[in-house]
Amino acid sequence: MRALLLGASALALVACGGAPDETEAPAAEDAVEEAVVDAGEETEPAQTAPDTSALDAVVAALPEDAQARVPYRNPVETLSFFGVEPGMTVVDTLPGNPWHSGILIDYLGPDGKVVGADYSPEMWTHFGDFAPEPGAKDSWPAEWIEKAEAWRDADTDASVGAVQFGLIPDDMAGAVDVVLQIRTMHHFHRLEDEGGFMTEAIADMMTLLKPGGHVGVVLHRAPEGSSDEWATGDSGYVKQSAMIAAFEAGGFELAGTSEINANPKDQPTEEDFVWRLPPSLATSREDEALKAEMEAIGESDRMTLLFRKPA
Repeated sequence: MRALLLGASALALVACGGAPDETEAPAAEDAVEEAVVDAGEETEPAQTAPDTSALDAVVAALPEDAQARVPYRNPVETLSFFGVEPGMTVVDTLPGNPWHSGILIDYLGPDGKVVGADYSPEMWTHFGDFAPEPGAKDSWPAEWIEKAEAWRDADTDASVGAVQFGLIPDDMAGAVDVVLQIRTMHHFHRLEDEGGFMTEAIADMMTLLKPGGHVGVVLHRAPEGSSDEWATGDSGYVKQSAMIAAFEAGGFELAGTSEINANPKDQPTEEDFVWRLPPSLATSREDEALKAEMEAIGESDRMTLLFRKPA
């Protein structure tokens, strides 16, 4: 139960700052070289280094507190690996400013669109003490659009929209180029047995995407040798093999994997949960020695997966 509650509370903690990791983020061209493509065929991302100058400029302009997160979140490398480009329509799950909607609004430009996505109202009822009041999520789309409108310049930035999983409107079907699931899929995974929420969300992503469109997943990675009972997502961690299997069962093709967001220093045991690490440091706020140990590890080891809807 503690892991379940901490899993929900991490929604509020995910934007918190932390000490920079000693590990430098790989360059975009290194990220491309690390891509592992399915069946040996050439697939996105392309095998030539993308031009990231426009995205570099957006990230460089982030405020100081957000800059502290850049070495952990590798936004240029990650969004480039996922094939996000100006003019696209991109769904960002659990959107924030800057992560990642604030960046996308500037980067996608006036021909692009950022669609914030929330978990379904039904899924939120399974968050225990962290579940919102009944009906509170009904107004989320309008509230998020109003908030995001304040982040954008009407002349130069992308337009905004909103959607909730489980409630995909007909006019959104086949309208999206990329869906981002960045540190969110563990909640779908851990609640699958409660109402098929991961299966539903993957089907919704298939509905949203254009033929050939992509889903980009970044997620805390459980060791493959850990038990399935522990690696449900309650601890924050899910096995990479389980995530690949779930998307493939939903009709997606694995287009590539990358170690952009890997951290080999993070070797969790089944006694651990991800929020022991920065930025949360949930177990060491009153223990300076333990805090230093967790900061030396840095943020979690994360899988980075690219899935494609068949053309």
